[in-house]
Amino acid sequence: MHRRQLLVAGGSLLALSACATNGLPIGGGAPAATLAADAAVARALLPAQTPQAELLQVWTGPYEGVPPWDRVTAPKLKAALLEGIELRRAEYTVIADNPEPPTFANTMVAQQMAGQPLQRAGALFGVMTSNIGSADYQAVDREISPLLSAAGDEITFNERLFARVKAVADGAAAAGLSAEQTRLSERARDAFIRNGAALNAAGKAELGRINTALSNAFTSFGQKVVADENAWTVIPNEAGVAGLPASNKAAAAAAARSRNVEGWAIVNTRSSVDPFLSFADDRALREQVWRKFVNRGDNGDANDTNATIAEIVRLRQERARLLGFANHAEWRMQDTMANTPAAAMELMNRVWAPAKARVAEEVADMRAIAGHDIEPWDYLYYSEKVRKQKYDLDQNELKPYFELNNVKRGAFHMAGRLYGFDFTPVPAGSVPGFHPDVEVFEVTNKSDGSHVGLFYSDDFSRAGKRSGAWATTYRSYSTYDGVKNVLSSNNNNFTKAEGGQPILISLDDAETLFHEFGHALHSLSAAYTYPALGGTPRDYVEYPSQVHEHWVLSRPILDGFMRHYQTGEAMPQALVDKVEAASTFNQGYATVSYLSSALVDMDLHTRATPPTDIDAFERESLARIGMPREIVMRHRLPQFNHLFTSDAYSAGYYSYLWSEVMDADTWAYFEESGDVFNPDIAARYKAIILAEGNTTDRGEAYRRFRGRDPDVTALLKVRGFPTS
Repeated sequence: MHRRQLLVAGGSLLALSACATNGLPIGGGAPAATLAADAAVARALLPAQTPQAELLQVWTGPYEGVPPWDRVTAPKLKAALLEGIELRRAEYTVIADNPEPPTFANTMVAQQMAGQPLQRAGALFGVMTSNIGSADYQAVDREISPLLSAAGDEITFNERLFARVKAVADGAAAAGLSAEQTRLSERARDAFIRNGAALNAAGKAELGRINTALSNAFTSFGQKVVADENAWTVIPNEAGVAGLPASNKAAAAAAARSRNVEGWAIVNTRSSVDPFLSFADDRALREQVWRKFVNRGDNGDANDTNATIAEIVRLRQERARLLGFANHAEWRMQDTMANTPAAAMELMNRVWAPAKARVAEEVADMRAIAGHDIEPWDYLYYSEKVRKQKYDLDQNELKPYFELNNVKRGAFHMAGRLYGFDFTPVPAGSVPGFHPDVEVFEVTNKSDGSHVGLFYSDDFSRAGKRSGAWATTYRSYSTYDGVKNVLSSNNNNFTKAEGGQPILISLDDAETLFHEFGHALHSLSAAYTYPALGGTPRDYVEYPSQVHEHWVLSRPILDGFMRHYQTGEAMPQALVDKVEAASTFNQGYATVSYLSSALVDMDLHTRATPPTDIDAFERESLARIGMPREIVMRHRLPQFNHLFTSDAYSAGYYSYLWSEVMDADTWAYFEESGDVFNPDIAARYKAIILAEGNTTDRGEAYRRFRGRDPDVTALLKVRGFPTS
């Protein structure tokens, strides 16, 4: 879901998550003999170097080599990153200074090969800072992140390198490059330009200063939010947890014991807070828990992020103007499907009005039950009362059917039915993990048992781990220099039970798990030659993950896996019917809480003069769009990791909605066929939507898959809004 980028260098992305492939052939590629010849040219050009740092070495062990998590320490990681920067610098110097005329092999393929030791260390770096996050790794993050940013700028600003890339891209037709090679070259050239390669020396120096300052600010923001989430509300007596389901009470008791406090502890993360707000009867405690959660990063203390945000938006605006754009959003959206802020706003505004109208209806229903005004800490609680009244549906009826291990097995089954993958636990002790909780599965093709890669699953919250759920890829598949398999992962923040008790999750949590698994399937399915063509546009990348949420409640998954953890019975159709009847229930809340965050994001990043008082800006921005008083943004600015831990989702949080248009239209395609596992549609979806990565225009790809552009009315129907 959230991809924290290390750096962009000459159009090549060193990222903690990138799409990968399993070797399916696609059109527009070069013959194997050409690939081998190009790789030989590139390898002969690059200097022979022997990395000294332990964590820069080629990964060894089974499954084509695996990350050495058992040998990672903060000092070793720091040494590896510092040396890795120098090794890559030497490689890029040789590429740029090559006296031979620029060719695809000696320029583009050589760049694909360059920096591989640093990429390996970077994969370790991302996990240790995001999933472990202890003080020693935070210190490495603060020290190394600005150095990585500066090293990336050094590559982008290299005039000789840019000239070579531009020559290859401009001469692609004359050189007879394949469609995939041409796209790689042209995207690299355009990325160089977007990131300042065409600036004069003074402009490059100024941009380098801005990028380094941003890198420092991103790290500071993320660490402050994590620190504020490492807090909890203590509930000393059982009356305070009245109304909570037994599984949530047990989790809160376990959280208290692990923190050496008496009673129950509601940890300051969404996975703990939302169930409390939904079911706890004590209104005063709900308000206390809610305020602590929504004020993360906004308490005027050492972890307050408002000044950091003000610095980030100021620096972003300076960068945009330096690069010739009116604002950050216009610069950031150059390589997206929407392409302009206006196009994104058009979609958001189409949905915003009916969403607000639905909130008014939802609030009226809740007031009738509550007998008082609905405050933000009441919304989830009374919506459950309305759900029970209107649909005779209690969310607690569903949880016994969503035992975590069964949900994962259901996701694996979905992948097998749709795409022909098998997931098998690796033999105990055969693959290192970065934490004892991590499970590892081998992924193979059902058709012939051939190896595809590994899937790492890190499901549980812990101190230091950042909140939310996300997917990462430690190694992407490619074929330009021999076949590379895929090492993918999912990261969640479920609350771990004690003593081997079953872990029951909500329907929403089950859909989140399927969502993140969709990202992994994107990585495992892709079939491009060059890893630089793995990253799809920001407003496309959530589409393949979001559509997979729909299979959670499909009958084959329910019957096979979502069985009652005590009785083993499948979910009764009567209960499924209630869920489906209530499928558009509370969509006003869900849409407004998300979309307000996206609208404020776009407002913030289209301003000619960035705000300095972030709290005031947030209030004023929400007032301008008529935010209902009963709801708070899903992500308030002071804790909005998507926007302020990197540039990745900045001026891009709208992308979930943009992707949902394609997601809803795709699900309608499956449903209308009469079989939600329709093998023909699934095969075309894998081949066109997943496998191609960014080797072709993604809008054109959707038209090839669906036969037309996506229809926004499918989205409106899914959310239960008027379609006219």
